[in-house]
Amino acid sequence: MSELQILLVDDDDGLRTALVQTFELAGLEVEAHADPRTALSRLSADFPGILVTDIRMPGMTGTELFHRTAAIDSEIPVLLMTGHGDVAMAVAMLKDGAFDFIAKPFAPEQLVASANRALELRRLVLENRRLRQLAEDADHASPLIGQSPAIERLRATIRQVAPAEVDVLVEGETGTGKELVARLLHRASARRARPFVAIDCAALPDAVAEEELFGLGPSAGRRGQEGRIIAADRGTLFLDEIDSMSPALQGKLLRVVEEREVRGGGEGPRVVDLRIVAAAKTDLAEAVAAGRFRADLLYRLDAVRLRVPPLRERRGDVPLLFAAFLREASERFGRPVPSIDAGISARLDTHDWPGNVRELRNYAQRVTLGLADQAATAPEMEPLPLRVERFEGDVIRTVLEEVQGDVRSALERLGIPRKTFYDKVARHGLSLDAFRRAE
Repeated sequence: MSELQILLVDDDDGLRTALVQTFELAGLEVEAHADPRTALSRLSADFPGILVTDIRMPGMTGTELFHRTAAIDSEIPVLLMTGHGDVAMAVAMLKDGAFDFIAKPFAPEQLVASANRALELRRLVLENRRLRQLAEDADHASPLIGQSPAIERLRATIRQVAPAEVDVLVEGETGTGKELVARLLHRASARRARPFVAIDCAALPDAVAEEELFGLGPSAGRRGQEGRIIAADRGTLFLDEIDSMSPALQGKLLRVVEEREVRGGGEGPRVVDLRIVAAAKTDLAEAVAAGRFRADLLYRLDAVRLRVPPLRERRGDVPLLFAAFLREASERFGRPVPSIDAGISARLDTHDWPGNVRELRNYAQRVTLGLADQAATAPEMEPLPLRVERFEGDVIRTVLEEVQGDVRSALERLGIPRKTFYDKVARHGLSLDAFRRAE
């Protein structure tokens, strides 16, 4: 999306020039028109900005311009400049959907503050539209959602590897979607019609892990029972968090990987036709060096290695994923897809998502249920970007209090460009008028 801008319409040449200077000094993009009709030709449903217009103009009044703008896109904020005699008309237009009106004469700061609020509203409107479009596009896309180069490469590698009868090792942090990668490998293989058996190695206590994996036989004093490995015969066996498997089980699994046969409960070996996809949240080479994982098992599993990147390495995919998860949650809970506000937008932009895709999905569910505020962690546990964001807001607020809202003095103390200052003021929801001492 291009940078938000102000479309200014006023037939008074002197006032129009002064208003352009006011907006530019505030770091805002502005395009000025004397004729409402030429300004109207610049508007469209995806216009990235707002309309600021005088009411009394020859040829086409601001009232008519407002209604024609609303017909193009009712969510384009329109800010009206009025004389005292037009206040009643402006109030009526507010009821019809105009964003705000300012009665002449007005202080430049008042106009800038209102324009910044309107620009923030337009930004959120366009962001929500983009999220809805992303969600619709995601319905027809691969389940492995994302447009980042890392995800594009991962999808391409899955397509290339899936048809081959080769074991795969999937590496990635907790919550990145390693099981999804395993399922996509299965779906795109010749085994797609056969079982996909997923085993969470971290959730298997050693006391039951052996019989759960390899099964029981009559010699164990119980009726023969097939294990999960045999259940995956002719299909795909997914071993999640294999790095948490005990050394004893690693040794038994090695035979399955090497020989494709299972020994359980004292019975003779049973041959199995498997494709094995193993996933680890840690570097298995480091685990081998530390003596926690068998080197021979790693070498057998490591025919092809895929890495699922953490969300912080593909931040551009966050809006796309969030949009898809909002749609998913709304269908699950029977609720409309919610619109995001400034707080949700800031969290999407600044949070590092240490829990990766799983954390983002959970957050989307809370947003859908109206519980977004409960997603915030205790201050001492907040990620660094959120702490920095809060600190920045506190510093700007303190400086504005000390200089009583004087922009020039605030810029000198903060040492930042004017446009950056106004961007941060808008992002932190600050009003310059609130800091100015009444005369």
